[in-house]
Amino acid sequence: MPKNRNTFSFAARAAALARSAETARAVLADLSGARRRATTRAVQGGWRLVKQAGAVSAERPGRLRFGSIGHATKLAFPQGTVFGERWIHLGDYCIVGESVTLTAGMMPDLDLGPDPILTLGNGVVLGRGSHIIADTTITIGDDCYFGPNVYVTSTNHSYDDPETPIGKQWPRVDPVSIGPGCWVGTGAVILPGARLGRNVVVAAGAVVRGEVPDHSVVAGAPAKVVRSWDKENGWQPPLRTPAPVPIPADITPEQLVALAELDHEAS
Repeated sequence: MPKNRNTFSFAARAAALARSAETARAVLADLSGARRRATTRAVQGGWRLVKQAGAVSAERPGRLRFGSIGHATKLAFPQGTVFGERWIHLGDYCIVGESVTLTAGMMPDLDLGPDPILTLGNGVVLGRGSHIIADTTITIGDDCYFGPNVYVTSTNHSYDDPETPIGKQWPRVDPVSIGPGCWVGTGAVILPGARLGRNVVVAAGAVVRGEVPDHSVVAGAPAKVVRSWDKENGWQPPLRTPAPVPIPADITPEQLVALAELDHEAS
């Protein structure tokens, strides 16, 4: 009997120790999870502060000295490659996303003369990771919207000499102009010499060269006009979806919320 009692007592103590160890592991796991959550919140909060502090505006240009930077224009942090700022002019209310490259001239520290090389109009939006490479004049009109990773360049490599590596041959440059109100889709490429008219839509991934008339939609590589508009015929080919109904000018935010709740209840 004593032996059995000792065996029982040992087993009970072992079970109690196992429960205690499991409880300790659970407590440590909770603490570890809490530390991870706290660390995540701290890193995210710190990064938000860094991004706010690193954003560039007319009031807080940092190291960048643009030829002009308009009212309420902001370049998000981190910025991409930026040089030749003296010849870069940014209009009012522009939004330049993260990691956007803006360059004037083939390399830094060149004297490019008295006139602007890269000009953004008012209300231009450049999506994250876009590149605007202005070795000669690039002009982007008011209220143009670019998706992410758009590439606009005024320079192209030449390959005239079959014996010399292409990268060592002198490039060709040709001005680019993008009219007001254009929409340029994700990953589109605008090549040297391109001249886009007013309110042109460039499809995602399109490669654009040459002249594009007002109120056109272009797509493909090389891009071709796939739809256009004029006063007499409207859109041709006709649009496949109805035009969105605009929000009335006098509607209040509270009314919009109420309408959204009605739509949710109806669904």
